[in-house]
Amino acid sequence: MEQFKFEKLIIWQKAMDLGEDIDKMADAFPLKEKFNLTSQIRRASDSIALNISEGSIGQSNPEQFKFMGYSIRSLAEVVTCLFKAKRRLYITDEQFQPYYLQAHTLMNMMIAFRNNLK
Repeated sequence: MEQFKFEKLIIWQKAMDLGEDIDKMADAFPLKEKFNLTSQIRRASDSIALNISEGSIGQSNPEQFKFMGYSIRSLAEVVTCLFKAKRRLYITDEQFQPYYLQAHTLMNMMIAFRNNLK
């Protein structure tokens, strides 16, 4: 079976994993956050992989560079939402740490990938 170019990218695979992990974690947020923080963190985490894939399909390096920037900003948004969730006591520090480390690792990989596009 032929694959799309983005499927082979480790950053896309890890972004997909993070999106699924965040989705499951957000299930535990209170109902009052359904249209606020829950929705925001899910959309931001999905946006990471979506922008990686969009930028990789037949795009020039400058275009892919631009979409990687969008992905990096979405990841920063996810991290901020994680901090919000921790401050609002929706997740504990012990729950926060693995997501934070996962996001930090992905951020470093995405920045390195984007820098290679220059």
